[in-house]
Amino acid sequence: MTVLRSTVDRRAPEFRANREAMLAKLAELATEHGRALAGGGPKYVDRHHSRGKLLPRERVELLVDQDSAFLELSPLAAWGTDFAVGASVVTGIGVVSGVECLIVANDPTVRGGASNPWTLRKTFRATDIALANRLPVVNLVESGGADLASQSEIFIPGGRLFRDLTRFSAAGIPTVTLVFGNSTAGGAYVPGMSDHVVMVRERAKVFLGGPPLVRMATGEEADDEELGGAEMHARTSGLADHLAEDERDALRIGRRIVARLNWRKRGPGPSLPPLDPVHDAEDLLGLVPTDLRTPFDPREVIARIVDGSEFDEFKPRYGTSLVTGWASLHGYPLGVLANARGVLFSAEAQKAAQFIQLANSAEVPLLFLQNTTGYMVGRDYEQAGIIKHGAMMINAVSNSAVPHLTVVMGASYGAGNYGMCGRAYDPRFLFTWPNAKSAVMGPAQLAGVLSIVARQAAAAKGQPYDDEADANLRAMVEHQVEQQSLAPFLSGRLHDDGVIDPRDTRTVLGICLSAIHSGPVRGAERFGVFRM
Repeated sequence: MTVLRSTVDRRAPEFRANREAMLAKLAELATEHGRALAGGGPKYVDRHHSRGKLLPRERVELLVDQDSAFLELSPLAAWGTDFAVGASVVTGIGVVSGVECLIVANDPTVRGGASNPWTLRKTFRATDIALANRLPVVNLVESGGADLASQSEIFIPGGRLFRDLTRFSAAGIPTVTLVFGNSTAGGAYVPGMSDHVVMVRERAKVFLGGPPLVRMATGEEADDEELGGAEMHARTSGLADHLAEDERDALRIGRRIVARLNWRKRGPGPSLPPLDPVHDAEDLLGLVPTDLRTPFDPREVIARIVDGSEFDEFKPRYGTSLVTGWASLHGYPLGVLANARGVLFSAEAQKAAQFIQLANSAEVPLLFLQNTTGYMVGRDYEQAGIIKHGAMMINAVSNSAVPHLTVVMGASYGAGNYGMCGRAYDPRFLFTWPNAKSAVMGPAQLAGVLSIVARQAAAAKGQPYDDEADANLRAMVEHQVEQQSLAPFLSGRLHDDGVIDPRDTRTVLGICLSAIHSGPVRGAERFGVFRM
């Protein structure tokens, strides 16, 4: 192995400016995360606590093993929309009785835990992660069902939640549901379709139709407990497998259920010593230039996240705008592809395609470190075959079967987002640094293209062109694209699994790699036709 050297000068003005800019972004991120942590606000949090109930993250904390990590996913879901940041649900990966599980916890302080369109999207992303990585699912339920004001966007796609639960069970992936409060109407099918169900005495209410609906539909008079109380389901209907005395007892029982699953990972464990990097992760704050058009050496990032800062580079003298090579992270073998100068040329695309094939042959997961402005354009590059070479790289990424991890460190523009395994290419996990931006192209370029097209259209019609209106349009478009390319906007729309502190990258990736290896890791048996 080759230990990467670092040339970072912490005293350099550029490094200090980059660091200050990143710290400012992290402060903004902390404010937005605070909005998610606040749930429905002090009034509803206090009301919830006054009833002797725990908040969703308090439930998660008691569920997972003491002092173990909980990787929260999509905490900024619904950011920038009319719905609460966090989408009234907490999702993430935690270790329960020694077993890595996907945990979904409703937040009853936000509109009673009712599901809105973003709740569905966030939950579906979480269940996709559980299925792809073979993680048992633990639901911590207290929800008033669908947010009726947005039922038209919830009802039809919402049925997938119940379908997923049955498919987990059929795939041999256990599902455990702990019911702390309401789980009514369609929500009653969450415990109904789970493998293991725990209900809290005098708190859990699980029924298809409550007293008013039953009275209207059948004329029958019945109270909540008769229709769906925990004791009734434990003694009469049999829906409850366990009757808990209180919330803490329910969490204790849940932990015991997971402990008795006899769960075993099917992927290989760490095969190398999990050595700490030689170089300090604190330096990651100052590596990325404030102007994302300025390139930086991704080896400095690799040196601060991989084991022992050891990296065996592949084709270091060919296609130098893309760094590829082999490393390990927390003991797991890893192939790395990292953008060095933003633009991808034909050589870089061909190099990437070969490297991805090698990783599949060796059955080694791949890490994509994105900082790309896309594939090179221009007459010479088009004539040299940039389209077919870019297609070759995208073909390799699309058909690669080993797990992919993606971190957006800076820019992620154009088809470079695709070739470097953006969200549309189903990486197992995708995280973003706070400074990152992603769009079809840069704001100035996009506005300029629209201006050129409009000017040409006016000329074709023989009409005069309004330069003042053009300037106003360009300014408006640039502002809009800039805002829509920022990390909180993208994360709010679930285009990533979270915006993370660069210093946490190694830890986050380590949790993800461990989760990935809950299932088998296999390479692709075939790829599509490569245009040569």
